[in-house]
Amino acid sequence: MAHIDVIPEVSKFIEGPPKMVIGGKPTDAASGETFEVRDPSTGKVLTEVPRGGMADIDAAVGSARVAVEDKRWSGLRPGKRTEVLFKLGELIKRNINELAQLESLDSGKPIGIAQGEMWMAGEVFRYYSGWPTKVYGETNPTAEDTFVYTLREPVGVCGGIIPWNFPLVMATWKVAPALAFGNACVLKPAEQTPLTAIRLGELALEAGVPEGVVNVVTGFGDEAGQALAQHEDVDKIAFTGSTEVGRKILHASESNLKRVTLELGGKSPNIVFPDANMKRAVKGSMFGIFLNSGQVCTAGSRILVDSSIHDEFVSALAEATQQMKLGPGLDDETGIGPVVSEEQLERVTGYIDLGRTEGAEVITGGERAVDLGDGYFVQPTIFTGVRNEMRIAQEEIFGPVAAVIEVSGVDEAIEVANNTIYGLAASVWTSDLSKAHRVAQGIRAGTVWVNGHGMVDPSVSFGGYKQSGFGRELGVHSMEAYTQVKSVWLNLK
Repeated sequence: MAHIDVIPEVSKFIEGPPKMVIGGKPTDAASGETFEVRDPSTGKVLTEVPRGGMADIDAAVGSARVAVEDKRWSGLRPGKRTEVLFKLGELIKRNINELAQLESLDSGKPIGIAQGEMWMAGEVFRYYSGWPTKVYGETNPTAEDTFVYTLREPVGVCGGIIPWNFPLVMATWKVAPALAFGNACVLKPAEQTPLTAIRLGELALEAGVPEGVVNVVTGFGDEAGQALAQHEDVDKIAFTGSTEVGRKILHASESNLKRVTLELGGKSPNIVFPDANMKRAVKGSMFGIFLNSGQVCTAGSRILVDSSIHDEFVSALAEATQQMKLGPGLDDETGIGPVVSEEQLERVTGYIDLGRTEGAEVITGGERAVDLGDGYFVQPTIFTGVRNEMRIAQEEIFGPVAAVIEVSGVDEAIEVANNTIYGLAASVWTSDLSKAHRVAQGIRAGTVWVNGHGMVDPSVSFGGYKQSGFGRELGVHSMEAYTQVKSVWLNLK
């Protein structure tokens, strides 16, 4: 193994121990309690962080509210806010090695993947740094004796609740647009992966974001997360996570009818037609399901393969999968790391057992990898003989488990693709441009990739159909989530 040594900055941060960021200050939980953060590659404790709860959320929201009311951020000239956000993006990139190692240790993901994600996190702030100078109102046609115009104003205090699969990137998807449009925010990272969110709060201060504008509270979902979602002084909640928890977030928002955007689960179809470039389709499909150990909301977990090429494709996919190196995140030869926790390990292996019970056949993988110590490793697994009504084809496993479903022709592929409660993403592999457009238009999903899978860009809006959620993050459409429109009437008489 080509193990990478932990750099001093990472060791110092972990030994800290890390603190929450409230009102611009490193903060312990009001209760004084902490909880353990574990390395999924070893199962060992990395560090402890504050166990924030209702009192800490209340303090963070109060800090953000003061920042909103005194306009310490929104009152800055737009060009100055642009400078600060751009600097924050550059600080993230300048600290890529530290952030990537923290992310790899915290989540188990391969270091090379983590480095790419840290670069993307910086790009999100770079993109949003351009927005403060481009938030325009409108003038409205009315009677000759009136003049009417609109203003786009910040929503206020924005809560962000993020998942553990892409901790820093998902944090930037919440914080960057909130700041770009003049809001203050409270960020609650997943309890499994809180470390890079804390560093983001620290880097925001270093970049010049005023104290109290970005607050980070670590804690558990049913404690800190629920308190944030229910808080009556929060104006908006942005949540990324499971559909089950998304329903709870929506219900919790009822107290003050706060705005909510939800990016939830998926069971994305990955459709391979006979005229696809086989080599590219195999590689892309493997990437689509096994990236980040399958812990991706857009994972192409249902691989729909035309019957005329089914056996050839499955054989090539299995062969390529067997060549992937399973190992710890800080081994730079690792292609697929562990799942994030023991709980997730049990969930994924439970679904593998269920798939066998349902009558599907494992052609590669199918077990916990016990030769790698106490880490939470699951062999990349491919099922064939899957029917779309099976639970392994309908429920989000969130692990390295692919369900191959045989289809015949375009119409059946679209029908099977849409036969799910989810609608987050899909991918299509074909050399026929007309077919690609037809399928892309026929699939009910927020993103459709053609001859690729998983590409994202800060300028391209992202979100789901059906029970994959509502609202859009990134791109121009995020303005709707983080601003509100005020109409002003002037009587000219």
